[in-house]
Amino acid sequence: MEHEPGGRNRGGAPADRDPIGPFLHYLMAECGVSSHTLAAYRSDLMRFIRWRREFAPGPLGRLGIAALRGYVESLNAAGLAPASICRHLASLSTFFRFLVFEGRLTDNVAKLLVAPAVWDRLPTVLGPESVARLLEAPPATTSLGRRDRAALETLYATGCRASEVAGMRPADIDLTAGIARCVGKGNKERRVPLGSRAASALRAYLAQDRPRLVARRPETTTVFVSRTGRPLSRVALWSIVKKWAAVAGLSGEISPHSLRHSFATHLLAGGADLRAVQEMLGHASIATTQVYTRVELSRLRQVHARFHPRRSAAGHGDGPGGRGSS
Repeated sequence: MEHEPGGRNRGGAPADRDPIGPFLHYLMAECGVSSHTLAAYRSDLMRFIRWRREFAPGPLGRLGIAALRGYVESLNAAGLAPASICRHLASLSTFFRFLVFEGRLTDNVAKLLVAPAVWDRLPTVLGPESVARLLEAPPATTSLGRRDRAALETLYATGCRASEVAGMRPADIDLTAGIARCVGKGNKERRVPLGSRAASALRAYLAQDRPRLVARRPETTTVFVSRTGRPLSRVALWSIVKKWAAVAGLSGEISPHSLRHSFATHLLAGGADLRAVQEMLGHASIATTQVYTRVELSRLRQVHARFHPRRSAAGHGDGPGGRGSS
């Protein structure tokens, strides 16, 4: 049970007050989540609390799956994208799991919620030719051009998130070994190969340009910096990708994550082991990485449909009565 008699929970708080504070402290102190992740959890759960006050007041222990479905419907009615709804539900399920762990609830009913079919929306993947056009768009003749080229090469070569690349320090990059160290979600550390082209672009930028950019701000510790020597933010990296994607003539929503998706898909297309790709991406679960096998399968189907002499088409099938039946 969640609450003791008398309308108070075991911590002495009012029975209808959701323990968001202890949950956020747990995430910060014991799970080591980043400030961005902590802020996202807080924002998601405060939205849930506002909904509860109006539509489902009372102890959390009395909240059933039917009421929670109403919360999902409210998110959908508010016009949230499927990916955003999926994140809200993940935050809610993690919160309920914490309450079960703490003995405040007997069951995590939030895990029964069905998110929108966000997994059916395959990530944006650039073909190798498009990636090459993007990486070669920044000029190698200017300081910021070399910086941008090194940043784009690093994003694609490592498959790292924008925040991970923005946080890299010179000591994290071993150009001789061709290895980059990155710190991902939950402060988990991993090492990923750089490749010769990314290493070459980084070598040129680190030798010629970064020292001059940080001359007036020697306290800056990141690899990638702005024209004033300050650390380059994750948002700035997004702007760099979008700028050079437009110059390269690439259409659609191109972002640092597009390079991450392309990195994974191209590795799998080349025969890389799924577990190795999982490790390089920093995914906790293999299920997260498996979406890229679906991306590659989608591309293979298109190739098959276009070029295979016995592709499925009217008058060319291999079903019963067709020429290929036996």
